[in-house]
Amino acid sequence: MERSADVLLADGSAAHLRQIRPEDAPAIVDFHSRMSDRTRYLRYFSPYPRIPERDLQRFVNVDHRDREAFVTVADGKITSVGRYERLGPGSPEAEVAFVVEDALQGRGIGSVLLEHLAEAAREHGITRFVAEVLPENSGMLRVFGDSGYQVQRRYADGVVHLSFPIAPTEKSREVQESREHLTEARSIARLLAPRGIAIYGASATGHGIGAAMLGNLRDGGYTGAVVPVHPTADRVAGLTAYRTAADAEVPIDLALIAVPAAAVPEAGADAARAGASGVVVVSTGFAEAGAEGAAQQRGLIERARAVGLRVVGPNSFGIANTDPGVRLNATMSPRLPIAGRVGFFSQSGALGVALLAEADRRGLGLSSFVSAGNRADVSGNDLLQYWQDDPGTDVVLLYLETFGNPRKFARLARRMSRIKPVVAVASATRPPGLAGDLPGPDANAVTALFARSGVIRVDTVQELFDVGMLLAHQPLPAGRRVAVVGNSSALAELAVGACRAAGLVVAEGYPHDAGPGATAHDLADALADAAVDERVDALVAVCAPPVPGQLSDEDADFAAALASVALAGEKPTVATLVFGQVPPRVPVYPSVEEAVRALARVVNYADWLRRPPGVMPALPDLDTAAAEAAETATDLLAAYGIPVVPSTLTGSEDAAVAAAAELGYPVALKAAGGGLRHRIDLGAVRLTLADPDGVRAAYRELSAEFGTDVLVQTMVPPGVACVIEVVEDPAFGPVVGFGLGGVASELLGDLAWRAAPLTDRAAEALVDEPRAAPLLHGYRGSTPVDRAALIDLLLRVGRLADEHPRVRSLTLNPVLARPDGFSVLHAVAEFGDAGVRPDTGPRRLRSV
Repeated sequence: MERSADVLLADGSAAHLRQIRPEDAPAIVDFHSRMSDRTRYLRYFSPYPRIPERDLQRFVNVDHRDREAFVTVADGKITSVGRYERLGPGSPEAEVAFVVEDALQGRGIGSVLLEHLAEAAREHGITRFVAEVLPENSGMLRVFGDSGYQVQRRYADGVVHLSFPIAPTEKSREVQESREHLTEARSIARLLAPRGIAIYGASATGHGIGAAMLGNLRDGGYTGAVVPVHPTADRVAGLTAYRTAADAEVPIDLALIAVPAAAVPEAGADAARAGASGVVVVSTGFAEAGAEGAAQQRGLIERARAVGLRVVGPNSFGIANTDPGVRLNATMSPRLPIAGRVGFFSQSGALGVALLAEADRRGLGLSSFVSAGNRADVSGNDLLQYWQDDPGTDVVLLYLETFGNPRKFARLARRMSRIKPVVAVASATRPPGLAGDLPGPDANAVTALFARSGVIRVDTVQELFDVGMLLAHQPLPAGRRVAVVGNSSALAELAVGACRAAGLVVAEGYPHDAGPGATAHDLADALADAAVDERVDALVAVCAPPVPGQLSDEDADFAAALASVALAGEKPTVATLVFGQVPPRVPVYPSVEEAVRALARVVNYADWLRRPPGVMPALPDLDTAAAEAAETATDLLAAYGIPVVPSTLTGSEDAAVAAAAELGYPVALKAAGGGLRHRIDLGAVRLTLADPDGVRAAYRELSAEFGTDVLVQTMVPPGVACVIEVVEDPAFGPVVGFGLGGVASELLGDLAWRAAPLTDRAAEALVDEPRAAPLLHGYRGSTPVDRAALIDLLLRVGRLADEHPRVRSLTLNPVLARPDGFSVLHAVAEFGDAGVRPDTGPRRLRSV
């Protein structure tokens, strides 16, 4: 199967990378002819004005093993070539070289080629690259030097000789992720701050979606050039219309496309010829319309990437940027959103109007807005990359329906949430069939997984805005202690109950009830006192309306009193104000429960932020070669330094006795079928059998009740039974679960979960988090188990789960934890296709 990938370059433009083909010969000749004399000299160490036929055939005919070559293609032309050649039969070394078209040098193509060549070479047993570079070729030397590999240099005979191992390192991965971040952020920046926009589908009559978007763009005050493209009309909405976008002879960075689905690819191609780097496709009739539409969508993305375009949509509601220097309203909403510091991503095009309207109603100012629609190309991950460094964005809101690349989302979210808060509406349920019959994390556990990645997961769009308002306008709390202040004892008690249910701590001395006769000034004073109280980290204000005629207008202006404290203090304030005008920028909620729920989510995020991130420690005794070749769970675990207690499956009394003799007495016998092998409570296990007679008697009893398949296993000392599971989650990729064994724990679903790979802190938390965890730590005078050994076991399982995408599920049950270590009595794995897991390997855009 041919290796190919769509990739982003350093300037944010897209390119297609693939293996070279014999039929590329004419394109290679053309590519060579476009090189400058200097580029040819730096690549070939000679003028090399033309490629001899013999060299040409060798260039384009490779075996994709000892000799490999990749090309990048843009608009049908080859723009670069990278290749490696093994130095000799079976040699672990290969020479690597590449050359890039003059006009595209400096855009990071060389580093992308190097990543893909290294991956291909590693798969064929090559472990080291060598290269020869002229000293004046500073660009190529920089590509190698900045790769993150340990490059050794030697100067001889006027040439710099380079040599480096190509196994991924922590540094090379860091470099790769940094480049990924920059390229994806730049690709979005070009969409959100275009110098000029071409519009396809705006009718001369002023009717239709295209015309509406053209009007919205102009009415929003867009500061760049607007170019209507129309096949026949000379003017559209008072603007000169052009047959092609290039005819306008102005810089075009973005295209808005609202033509029928079949005409979208050609509109994109026309925009690319005018220099556009991206398109927003609001047209429908693609994947949301069925199989035929899905095929059209794939074709659209393939053609777009072939000409270097990024695509928002199709079926998008549009994009917006409130920056005064841009004022981009490329949406179907007639109003540009209120300017603010919140970035908003929506996967749903249909909800676009409602989402922007709700933000406007609440006074929630946005920095930028993107509706991805079918999310065929640009996704929430791209926007996380952009918003991380965007100086105009402080808070990120995400409306997600599915995850295209869950591992990448989890990785980006963990990094982003350390810098800016991320709030997401996302499903808490797992689609069936991801990991055999294993149920995986339940809804509560999925919420916890988000929280442990720093993401504030909410259930509804309403909650999304509830939390967004609080984060946008209030500081983060320093702790969990809450002061409840109000003029109604009933509302105050509701707030106290809601706080305790949400895991918040009602501060000492609270609630404070100012009384039903309190004036606005009284309430302001009480709130001000709470705001400076050292025992308080956050405030909940509850205000009931005064008796009509009891207070003057000034004394009844509770909204102003609330605003005077909420907008001036250093502690977050939420309020329930059941009457009067809502103060601007103050998080006011219709009910006490909603106010406290939003506050609790932010408190939990602040707690996470204060905890230092863990590290992934080095793990000795890993045999990666053995792990790749392993065909059973036992062999795979052994390669990761995890022994499984030996056992033998038998089907007769004599076979059981023979197995016991080979394993060595004493032994245990267990019914092997239907998950019975650890069910002592059902009589499916016989322990401490010291001789053949005992084995025969035990076998007869078990086979009579549970069937002839009986497992014979070496006896180990007793311990606390634990279970470890690995499953694939749609939001986080592989996740590791840990809990204590037994029917009660299984019934209660008492497993803690973390995304793989595990840090040291994540593994520690897994051991301590299950409700039954006290049994591990000396409950009722028992001897504590070896906690460090369990943590090491979980770290190894997490590393295994991360590094082996062919492992669809893995269960270790039971694991006996003891004061002197642990014993894994049984392990089972489900293996699948060993295809490339998203977010591993060299950089590539999501496959279409």
